[in-house]
Amino acid sequence: MTCTRTGDDCRCTYTPACPRRGNCCQCVAYHRDKSEATACMFTPAGEKTYDRSLTHLMRDRKISL
Repeated sequence: MTCTRTGDDCRCTYTPACPRRGNCCQCVAYHRDKSEATACMFTPAGEKTYDRSLTHLMRDRKISL
């Protein structure tokens, strides 16, 4: 699989500290290994909390079980 950089389209606000910012493949792999979601899955307000937990994602997206 080829992975291209998203560059300015990356919605992560954790800058400039994140070395994976703008590289979706690296970002997804990193967060998947930590059982987390990526910034692009959250609403803008939810992403700004830097809480990448799946519980927070469900709350942010108003998903209930």
